[in-house]
Amino acid sequence: MIIEPRIAPADVTDAGEILTVQRAAYVTEAQRYADPFLPPLTETLDEVRAALAGPTTVLTARLGDRLVGSVRAHVDGDTAHIGRLSVAPDQHGRGVGGRLLRAVETACAARVRRFALFTGADTEQNLRFYHRHGYQVVGHRPDANGIRLAQLEKAVSPARSGA
Repeated sequence: MIIEPRIAPADVTDAGEILTVQRAAYVTEAQRYADPFLPPLTETLDEVRAALAGPTTVLTARLGDRLVGSVRAHVDGDTAHIGRLSVAPDQHGRGVGGRLLRAVETACAARVRRFALFTGADTEQNLRFYHRHGYQVVGHRPDANGIRLAQLEKAVSPARSGA
């Protein structure tokens, strides 16, 4: 029997678990790019709490009582900027990331015309994942540490936006 994670809005009490899963999830990226200072790894507990207390949409995925993933989105104009999609390493390949991505898109769709996000330009697994979910690379740029990022976007479908 496959148990699907329960996706729900996060609250401030989830901050420590979110940060723990986020750091575990981004270690592979840090190793790939030889950069231990990726923003998801250097973010502090207070910064996670601030995101949870602000206007950012933050969702978690839980299996029972265990937090196994999270994602964030903030709306700016007609765009929902998705970030910090994190899944516990032992849960990769089980659909948790896809469920979180769809859930955050649904949570924001009525307010925006498109979704945007960044991922490492050399991280083929992530690029394939986002492509499967309808995202297209629209550009590249370096992050603050010089890591080349791919910018991806996806238009909100009329069915999703309620139009």
